[in-house]
Amino acid sequence: MAALNHYLILSGVLFTMGVAGVLLRRNVITMLLSIEVMLNAVNLSFIAFGHFLGSADGQIIVFFVVTVAAAEAAVGLALVIALFRHLETLNPDAFRQLRG
Repeated sequence: MAALNHYLILSGVLFTMGVAGVLLRRNVITMLLSIEVMLNAVNLSFIAFGHFLGSADGQIIVFFVVTVAAAEAAVGLALVIALFRHLETLNPDAFRQLRG
């Protein structure tokens, strides 16, 4: 069985990959997916701590976080589609001024 450190290292690697995706990519959809990866890294930490502490609290928190993440993804993608229809680009630098 894997130790808690293994799960936390994996969570840290996933979170770092998500941060790199947000900072280095110039596509709004890729940035949203990177934020979801970061959120899943935190969820993995909650699950790991809950498992190793013998509590179901981590799983309950993750259930609510996944529910909110689904709503966030739906709203985020709807905004991306609306912005793409308006400006015809997915580059986040083009969204700095939305007056037009």
